[in-house]
Amino acid sequence: MEYVQLAQRVRAFRKLKGYTQQELAKLLGVSVAVLGSLERGTRKPDKKLLMRISATLGISYEELVAENGEA
Repeated sequence: MEYVQLAQRVRAFRKLKGYTQQELAKLLGVSVAVLGSLERGTRKPDKKLLMRISATLGISYEELVAENGEA
């Protein structure tokens, strides 16, 4: 299953906050490959990772996943 909407939101918020994939991956403690697959929608992140992403980007978890029914 692909997670295209979530992938698009993660990528959009990352770019909006001015992070490269490398920078955000380092802050999250994951590889660039993991972040890249998440942003392509080929990997479903667990809730813990989504919460770390939202905290790092300074947005709420609900704001990040709102259109995916994950909240």
